[in-house]
Amino acid sequence: MSSRPDHLLARRGGAVEWLRLPAFLMGAVTGVRNRMYDAGLLPTRWANLPVVSVGNLTVGGTGKTPMVAWVVKALKARGWNPGVLSRGYQGDKHQGQGAEPTASGLNDEGQMFAAQFPGLPQVQMPDRVAGARQLEALGANVIVLDDGFQHRRLGREIDLVLVDATRPWGLPALHEGGEAVRAVLPRGLMREKAASLGRASALVITRSDSLSPERLAALEAELQREAPGCARLLGEHRPTALRNGKQRLDPAELQNRPVRLLSGIGNPEAFERSARQLGARIESVHAFPDHHAFSTQEIEGLPGDAQLLATSKDSVKLEQLGIPHLVLEVEFTLTRGDKVMNALLDALPHPSDSPRRQSPNLVQNG
Repeated sequence: MSSRPDHLLARRGGAVEWLRLPAFLMGAVTGVRNRMYDAGLLPTRWANLPVVSVGNLTVGGTGKTPMVAWVVKALKARGWNPGVLSRGYQGDKHQGQGAEPTASGLNDEGQMFAAQFPGLPQVQMPDRVAGARQLEALGANVIVLDDGFQHRRLGREIDLVLVDATRPWGLPALHEGGEAVRAVLPRGLMREKAASLGRASALVITRSDSLSPERLAALEAELQREAPGCARLLGEHRPTALRNGKQRLDPAELQNRPVRLLSGIGNPEAFERSARQLGARIESVHAFPDHHAFSTQEIEGLPGDAQLLATSKDSVKLEQLGIPHLVLEVEFTLTRGDKVMNALLDALPHPSDSPRRQSPNLVQNG
């Protein structure tokens, strides 16, 4: 049995069930906090710029990074100059810059965005209200708030919430067709109760192609019960290239190629599934915790001699260590709901059009 935290939490019975008490308290605290924001007892602050939030209900990988890149690309296509605002997990605090691929202070995701969108304004700091001011100073005219669903202090025009079809409530089912544990932290991986999905502008079901039509319909029915009337969009994460250094190959080149999978992401099973679907001959799988900081000794100590195959996010750290590896590049594709998404993005107000936008320091309840 795997000793990864998510697999330990996915078990039923035993000592892990004692975590239901602190999970109950966590759910109660977040529920009170949300009601205080809803009632205006906690202030929401509005930036001078419109904000598009991309977030999720759970801890772990829902495919958020490719979705943020998709939103940035969609905004650029509409003539906006987007900037990305994130907490910057494992990056230097209070670091903001129009980043180059090797810009110091940006975490792995930030460096990924910098490589994909040269000159993209980025700010990574825990205080997202102050970060919004920095992005405006860097020349952005719209903010993409990365992992912002629970960060209600900064107002947003659009709240996109991702739901991973393979792990809608954070934890994997330990058996095919089994029911996964659905619980708030620390018993499960939900940051707040599922009813919070009702405040989303739209739900984006990622990796929707991983489910049978029957299971997808059941998930949609469950989401409808939790967030009645909220638009549900479908998306897939499709491999677009196999990169070997600066050389970009067709992902089909993985067919029958022996590889060792290496990842430090929230949902390593999705990465493994993609590699298997492309026909890779997987000799071993090495899944580390999300945002894991690899060391040279750690990588060199892995068994086997097949090429390492990594995600784009992990590639940033491997390149810094000078470790040869292949990279499977993946892009998000919206497969249902483009009319809804287009309507949301097309309705974004220009900063000069909204009378409420005076200063990020101005308290506005929302």
